[in-house]
Amino acid sequence: MSQFAHNTGYISHISNQYQSAYGRNVLTETALLSTTSNIFQSSDTGKSTLLVSLDLSAAFDTIDYSILLSRLSTSFGVTDTVYSWLQSYLIGHHQSVCIGQHSSTPALCTSGVPQGSVLGPLLFTIYTSPVSSIVNSYSVKQHQYADDTQLFISLSPTGYSADMSHLTKCLATVHSWFCLNGMALNPDKSDAIIIGTHQCSSSYSSLASVDVAGSAVPLADHIKVLGVALDQNLTLNHHVSAVCKSAYHIRAICHIRPAITKDMAKTIACALVGSRLDYANSVLFGVSSHNVTRLQRPQNAAARAVVWRSRRRSTNSLCLLEQLHGLPIEWRVKFKIACITYKTISTTEPAYLHSLLKHYVPSRSLRPSDSNLLSVPHVRTCLGSRSFAVAAPTIWNTLPLDIRNSPSICCFLSPPQNIFLQPRF
Repeated sequence: MSQFAHNTGYISHISNQYQSAYGRNVLTETALLSTTSNIFQSSDTGKSTLLVSLDLSAAFDTIDYSILLSRLSTSFGVTDTVYSWLQSYLIGHHQSVCIGQHSSTPALCTSGVPQGSVLGPLLFTIYTSPVSSIVNSYSVKQHQYADDTQLFISLSPTGYSADMSHLTKCLATVHSWFCLNGMALNPDKSDAIIIGTHQCSSSYSSLASVDVAGSAVPLADHIKVLGVALDQNLTLNHHVSAVCKSAYHIRAICHIRPAITKDMAKTIACALVGSRLDYANSVLFGVSSHNVTRLQRPQNAAARAVVWRSRRRSTNSLCLLEQLHGLPIEWRVKFKIACITYKTISTTEPAYLHSLLKHYVPSRSLRPSDSNLLSVPHVRTCLGSRSFAVAAPTIWNTLPLDIRNSPSICCFLSPPQNIFLQPRF
């Protein structure tokens, strides 16, 4: 068992750091923060970002066992007993199709890792690990979450032909690799978009599509990445609209509210409404006050449904949220960023976010102290200020010293110390 732990630890250590699935402290939200931070930083330098979201057809079902075992032994050093365990785990399975009382002849499985298993996701990550090296060789940025792959590159308004050439060659090589390894890109479900400021948008009018697997993928005005709709100017208007529409469950809560208790209503509202408002809400930092107000409405409606207050009764929404120990949308966004920042600093994971945070070092030390402050990078634009590299230290530095120096995440979140419950924040 110690040998197995050693090998799996080694695998985790050398695998793609931009693969945000199946790892410690890496989530879809951290992946989105990394991608959007790169886009914001490019916009701050006067460049736009061409982002291509690739889709794989039946990704988990096309993992070839012979290639996987070869990669485990040659690239990751898995040998002896551990190799035999994995070999017996993969090889020798049969499958058949059953309809009513009839079933087909069992066929030997030669590909596919079991989804929902413990080893399945890890084996998929190992299998696709060479993609990272291929993308890096073309100076193209990337981020992956399981089989969702985003490739993006900064475009200069004056000379973007060379950048486009790098991306086109990279996509062609990635497509060839997938074909050689029994996997297939699906251009029909792949998306592409150019994201930047309004001023830079007109510079790329000649670009209409991107070549993916021999098909022209047209540039869209917004695409969905890991459940968040990113538009051309990152206003997140489409995403906010989708979140507000998904809060239609409030009506159902109102219908059944007389038959359930307050605690039951609160649980249902948190599961059906609160979870949608909180998902990846850290990327909402810096959005327009109009979008914040739009998101605040369903939260207020859910609060009224829980405490069973009619809209006609003049009750302050903040008072209702305080009764339910809830935070308004704007505070929840800052709270989420502060939590991610604390975890990133204390665990140094994920590495791609930790690299964006730099401890503040004063030019001269007047007295010994451990302020635990972060350095706030200088930016020129409003879009640049929305980057995690700027938002995280800006929020972190406003926290009291005793909270910044909390020994654990539980202490960091403890109500007596949590200034997010105080109106001054």
